[in-house]
Amino acid sequence: MTRLSLIASALVSIATSTTADAAPPNHWVASWQASPQPVWGADFLFPALVPAQLQNQTFRQTARLSLGGPRLRVRLSNAYGTQPLQIGAASVTVQPGSAPVALRFNGQPGVRIAPGEQRLSDPLALPTRNLQQVQVSTYLAGPTLMQTFHWEGRQTSWIALGNQSDATALGDAHPTTARVLLAGIDVEAPPSARSVVVIGDSITDGATASLDQDQRWTDHLAARLAPRGVAVVNAGISGGRLLRDGMGAAALARFQRDVIDQPGAASVIVLIGINDISWPGTAFARDEARPTLGQLQAGYRALAQQAHRHGLRILGATLPPFAGALPGTPLDDYYAEDKDALRRQLNEWLRSESPFDAVIDLDAALRDPAEPTRMAAAFDSGDHLHPGDAGNRAMAEAVDLEVLLGPSTHGVDLL
Repeated sequence: MTRLSLIASALVSIATSTTADAAPPNHWVASWQASPQPVWGADFLFPALVPAQLQNQTFRQTARLSLGGPRLRVRLSNAYGTQPLQIGAASVTVQPGSAPVALRFNGQPGVRIAPGEQRLSDPLALPTRNLQQVQVSTYLAGPTLMQTFHWEGRQTSWIALGNQSDATALGDAHPTTARVLLAGIDVEAPPSARSVVVIGDSITDGATASLDQDQRWTDHLAARLAPRGVAVVNAGISGGRLLRDGMGAAALARFQRDVIDQPGAASVIVLIGINDISWPGTAFARDEARPTLGQLQAGYRALAQQAHRHGLRILGATLPPFAGALPGTPLDDYYAEDKDALRRQLNEWLRSESPFDAVIDLDAALRDPAEPTRMAAAFDSGDHLHPGDAGNRAMAEAVDLEVLLGPSTHGVDLL
């Protein structure tokens, strides 16, 4: 071999070694989520909590990240819009009282989002910490119908006149607890960082958790997982169901969007089904037939198959007790003994032959030992269906982190 060939060979060897030894690059990880829902009409059982349209108004909302990072990007959604959505300006604030930092979309201050689509902002170099609250503001100049939202935010949002996206404090703002436009926030994280997605109904959405206090069970789980570099994103929709659309798309229909498509998703927890069992015969679905045990089992199997097909570890959760649910409301017939019998059958099947990689027994964690069909008083919000803050904490503590993050029984070592 000539001297020149030896030098060339050595250079190639050095370059190959340098490339092989280089640390893997950071990647994007979902750190917060609010699953989009279609806005319902004035004749629905619950008020929508958003105006029919916004025009020349700024909408500001708060989100608590689970993982922080050196950069972030924001996802805006027009999932259920029937016309293009024109965002005039958008910004992010990461410290109370600090000036917002403008977001860009392909270098521009605004963005046009087609019906049924979503758009990501350009990456923004704005460092954030684990479990840090951020505020996202969006300005809508022209008349914009509110067709896509997230109803149960459990966080106060604000609507103010004019373009106040760059204002430190909003002037003459009006509150709501619903969310609009904002569907997710991703952060840049080390290659080992991953996300856990929790898909569920109002129990996961945080229906009775203390307002503005980040007391959903997913918030408590996020606090447990953040030191491990694992984010938790909440894909709960109040009134959500497994098999059929409810106050949002059925879990089977939205699993791809809300779970599989989330950046960095590695594991998913499924806690849904109580509305499938209890809605039929109530004001929500007076003439609808209740699903059979076999239909609910098939729905769970379909979710497990989707998750495993995409390499995700999937855990199921038993349905918590709900005897006496929603007393003194238009849904005081939500509970019945035959409905509870189906819940208990489903739970026993989950414990013994579920299609999931593991099962979290939230029924056992929350029930009253003296009266197992009821939630323990210490965990009950008072409506006998949704856990209060202590119940949400107990749910998060019932999750075995080693099981959640461990190797899949289907041969995929995720974390």
